[in-house]
Amino acid sequence: MLYYIFQYLDKVFDIPGAGVFQYITFRSAMAFILSLLIATIYGKKIINFLRKQQVGETVRELGLEGQTQKAGTPTMGGIIIILATLIPVLLLAKLENIYVILLIVTTIWMGAIGFLDDYIKVFKKDKEGLKGRFKVIGQIGLGLIVGSVLYFNPGVTIKKDISIEKDTIANVVKTHSVEVKSTETTIPFLKNNTFDYAEVLSFMGDGYENWAWLIFIPVVIFIITAVSNGANLTDGIDGLAAGTSAISVLTLGIFAFVSGNIIFSDYLHIMYIPNSGEMTVYISAFVGALVGFLWYNTYPAQVFMGDTGSLTIGGIIAVIAIAIRKELLIPIICGIFLAENLSVVLQVAYFKYTKKKFGEGRRIFLMSPLHHHYQKKGFHESKIVSRFWIVGILLAISSLVLLKLR
Repeated sequence: MLYYIFQYLDKVFDIPGAGVFQYITFRSAMAFILSLLIATIYGKKIINFLRKQQVGETVRELGLEGQTQKAGTPTMGGIIIILATLIPVLLLAKLENIYVILLIVTTIWMGAIGFLDDYIKVFKKDKEGLKGRFKVIGQIGLGLIVGSVLYFNPGVTIKKDISIEKDTIANVVKTHSVEVKSTETTIPFLKNNTFDYAEVLSFMGDGYENWAWLIFIPVVIFIITAVSNGANLTDGIDGLAAGTSAISVLTLGIFAFVSGNIIFSDYLHIMYIPNSGEMTVYISAFVGALVGFLWYNTYPAQVFMGDTGSLTIGGIIAVIAIAIRKELLIPIICGIFLAENLSVVLQVAYFKYTKKKFGEGRRIFLMSPLHHHYQKKGFHESKIVSRFWIVGILLAISSLVLLKLR
């Protein structure tokens, strides 16, 4: 909204300083500051409202130190993250940008699924919340929307064969490139690092590219489902999900910015995606919201994000990664989510296998997800969170180093 107002003022009245809103860097900085202020200032008011409505967390007895003391702590705090993200985006982003539209839809869609799950747990007193199959249906539905838009929308393209000419006399940079629809993505570690999902169907002969959606859309569905569930599992102790997510999202924000800038993308030899740089405004607002939420969510937490926040966070991260063609980097960028997911899968699979073979179920970890394993070993949750953050930072830096390693 403010972007369009100041653009109008700059063009019609030539007001000094109004043109600064055309710069993504300026609007991103403003989005971060505004979202941080909204989360910290109005977050307290939302927490007090949730407390008055008796929206308290029901805690199961798991034998973990300090777990029972968390009972009654307001949940559904993901509302803070959602509002603190969407308000700056609506004010500062280009709302006709297809990537921004997709991220807004993702936020509302996943937020609604998570809110319904929390509502059932809190107000209907059903500890199971929304049935798992309905969550999956919701995630699949979002995957279908995102996959279809990214595949069929004419505004979603990449540019190839980029050549840049610098006129030092006129101080002008001219670029030449070919804009194409493509299902190419980035493969980490490799120099010639692109992979086209359509190639999977090359056995079909001529015209196989027209059927690439048969591969691309299911991949999108799988990634959105996996990452949102990974974020959901990570949300188990104070500050863990919000902190690790902020690190991952900030990393994706750097990728989004350079992918949307033809000069930087050419220099770093990464895929140039027109208009994707606008996502940086959204990402900055999202990071600000997560950091602001941590003000109240670090140990001892005054509020929990609930599924309203965790499912939304995972969905947003997945869509950003897919949109900038970096989804194959998710195991590195979101390594904490992956470890949490795998710990649950391995624990359940091994328990069932040993129960069938030996008549008694055995466990790999003392408890899953992984952060509970370390709690069982006697580590304080604030120490676990700090160390997981450090691992998340190392993974984020590693993913950025891949830009030059290639």
